[in-house]
Amino acid sequence: MGKRKLFCEYGPVCFEISIFKESKKKDFKDFLQGRKFCKHFDKNNFEYIWKSDTKLMLRELHGVDMQLQRNKVVNLGIAAEKLDGAVVMPGEEFSFWNMVGRATKEKGYLEGLMISNGKMIKGYGGGICQMANMIHWLVLHTPLEVTELHHHSDALFPDSKRRVPFGTGTSVCYKALDYRFKNTTDHPIQFRVWLDDKMLNGEIRSMVPLENKYRITEEDHHFAKDEEGVFHRNSKVYRTITNKATKEVIKKELILNNHSKVMYDYSLIPEDEIRETV
Repeated sequence: MGKRKLFCEYGPVCFEISIFKESKKKDFKDFLQGRKFCKHFDKNNFEYIWKSDTKLMLRELHGVDMQLQRNKVVNLGIAAEKLDGAVVMPGEEFSFWNMVGRATKEKGYLEGLMISNGKMIKGYGGGICQMANMIHWLVLHTPLEVTELHHHSDALFPDSKRRVPFGTGTSVCYKALDYRFKNTTDHPIQFRVWLDDKMLNGEIRSMVPLENKYRITEEDHHFAKDEEGVFHRNSKVYRTITNKATKEVIKKELILNNHSKVMYDYSLIPEDEIRETV
């Protein structure tokens, strides 16, 4: 007997009904919990940069049509217009989907690469998860509190010019899988984001300097087979918080324990990073 189909799988109308239902369910839950989301914008730069970063937008991913990557750049540009200048006041939360809205063809989004149930598919708005990844990376270097995060469960691609620890990205899917953080400080913070010819650029700014330094490191990175011969990518990601004035280490915390199934060709795994099955 085959697997029973979900309601959303019975055609486009059922899919739209499911999206609408899940969206309203989440909005109603937020209302009951009294959550306050940011709505302010200011494109005059706050004085102090807490964290900045750049991400390469066009990457040659194994087995992926580069046109989908070029479409992603268009999608990132549309999302950037919705996010640039967002100000999160003390006690407020930032919600990726509340700010960006649903990515549709009617809004100018193109078909890009999306991940669904561990598989690569095409879909309108595909690729804007890179924006959510950027925001999360910035937030990790601040005292802001992540309130919703969904890690990628599988290793979908081999490394290609990766500069950050594996697994520090986030999955987003309207509106069920959101990325959110809360401003738990006493000061407003500002998010700036823009695109240039090759890079996605982002900053978190404030009106006061950051007292501590935040460093993200990856340790014990390796690949290993399980008992069924399936490779997994493993590592531990830590965040170290250091006082800028005294250089004293305040805290070192484990923020991610990676154990991700490798979904790409095993021949692309570097031999010097493979360990015997334990």
